[in-house]
Amino acid sequence: MKSIESALKEFLQHLQSHRQVSAHTLRAYEGDLRHWEVHLRSLGLQDVAELSKALKPLQLRTYLAGLYPTHERSSLCRRLSAIRTFLKYLKLQGWIDRDVGALVPSPKTKKSLPQFFKIEEMKELIEAPDLSTTLGKRDRALFELIYGSGLRVSEAVGLNVGEADLKEGWVKVFGKGSKERTVPFGTPARFALEVYLSARPEVEQGSPLFVNFRGSRLTTRSVARILNKHLVRIASTKSLSPHGLRHSFATHLLAAGADLRAIQELLGHARLSTTQRYTHVDLGGLMDEYRNAHPLSLLKKPE
Repeated sequence: MKSIESALKEFLQHLQSHRQVSAHTLRAYEGDLRHWEVHLRSLGLQDVAELSKALKPLQLRTYLAGLYPTHERSSLCRRLSAIRTFLKYLKLQGWIDRDVGALVPSPKTKKSLPQFFKIEEMKELIEAPDLSTTLGKRDRALFELIYGSGLRVSEAVGLNVGEADLKEGWVKVFGKGSKERTVPFGTPARFALEVYLSARPEVEQGSPLFVNFRGSRLTTRSVARILNKHLVRIASTKSLSPHGLRHSFATHLLAAGADLRAIQELLGHARLSTTQRYTHVDLGGLMDEYRNAHPLSLLKKPE
């Protein structure tokens, strides 16, 4: 008789070894599922056979409803997604007869549009680092590459020397689920990388591309701190996450007439619907420009 605890351990191992999820995703799954496991134990459910017989959609909805007062809806959606994935795994293993997770609808969430810089703001940010220092050259190269290729921050900090082909202008990255893709970057990024690498002592093939002052690989949190430092330097009123550089890349491409499918390939999105949200961003920007510039948009509505 398999306990829910042992099944959960095997599931987490499956995520790590077969699906190769990130450490952050793995921690999120474990935290969400262990909280649910404690709830199941409070109901007297401790093994998978009992879970298969007793679990019903109403019980799962009641569990989520109990979290409403203290959790954001996005957190509830994430927790339900973790439970669904776990139940699906149990069904595929033949440990439960039915997957009730698929019968429980996700809580409705407010869809927020990606935050991004305008082109002139992006130019100001890229030019903010002090190029008289090695760290300033690193920051310029980091901004140029993320914005120039639309990389996720995790993809950028995971790069090693040699994975960015400076001669051809291509970079090979491993995205979500260890999916490999090759994306181009322009002359500004290539030049910035050349300047940065020439300032680094004893650069070896296979070593981290972006490093801190101790020579260790940058983390995603480090990139957030670097970005905030330069936002303060240019006295920007915007609060932007490092992911906003990627959003700026996609938004500016779309505004310039790039094909949505091409943007999907460059970003490494599995679904076109994920990329389509940038059409809403572009439309919103267009409406802002209209309201600011068109004389009739400033007129009051008739009484």
